[in-house]
Amino acid sequence: MSRTTAAPPTPRPVTPLAILSESLDRIVARLDAQPDGAALDPALGSEIRRAAVLAAGIDPYTAALSTPESPALRALSERTAAEDWAGDGAGLEQEMLSGHLEGQLLKALVHASRARQVLEIGMFTGYSALAMAEAVQEVAGEEGLVVACEIDERVAALAQECFDASPAGDRIDVHVGPALDTLHALADAGARFDLVFLDADKAGYTDYLHALLDTGLLARRGLLVVDNTLMQGQPWTGEETPNGEAIAAFNQVVADDPRVEQVVLPVRDGVTLVRRVAG
Repeated sequence: MSRTTAAPPTPRPVTPLAILSESLDRIVARLDAQPDGAALDPALGSEIRRAAVLAAGIDPYTAALSTPESPALRALSERTAAEDWAGDGAGLEQEMLSGHLEGQLLKALVHASRARQVLEIGMFTGYSALAMAEAVQEVAGEEGLVVACEIDERVAALAQECFDASPAGDRIDVHVGPALDTLHALADAGARFDLVFLDADKAGYTDYLHALLDTGLLARRGLLVVDNTLMQGQPWTGEETPNGEAIAAFNQVVADDPRVEQVVLPVRDGVTLVRRVAG
């Protein structure tokens, strides 16, 4: 995978809040470009500017008040940002990185659930896997393990380089190949996981859910954490894309499954916590 010497591009907005903030910024820019005396209710302009400030400030404020990421996680994030994803040709982009706030959420969930065996479906460059490995190491020491599934060999190799340079990297076992094949192999081996993080191809989400529940990979009282369940707002705005439609369908499948209870959190692009309660 090639490295670029140019400054990394600014990440594009990929969460509902970031998209809303960018839209409000464009509106404010148009207000600022209007000539003096243009017909606009001053109160309306003030409300629009206030909305723009509110939307733009949430992500930086929450990140600033969350526990800082470890040096290893920061290095992994910087390595990901330095890659020339546009020239890769595999449809990968730096915005796929989970990032600081979501990484801290995953670490908190590992600690709260006292998870010792963790499964990740869809690793990318490994930020979330390493965040959970840091927490698993604190919870379970050498008995803790994060099994991470990734289909792309090159991105898995990049992640492994970062893991090898980190104190908790030896708690991660990377499986390269189609995730469903890995899940069935793990189930056949009798594996059970206390916490599962799903952040893979959106069209496969429902199949992954059924594999986790039907095979028992997700332990009874285990926690499934699903990323991108708000998918840039597409499930409720009516914008039709394959990913948006897949996420909307998946969300309904989860809501209708009597084996689980769930809550959808508006963290970044949507995080759903799914708790197995039966079956």
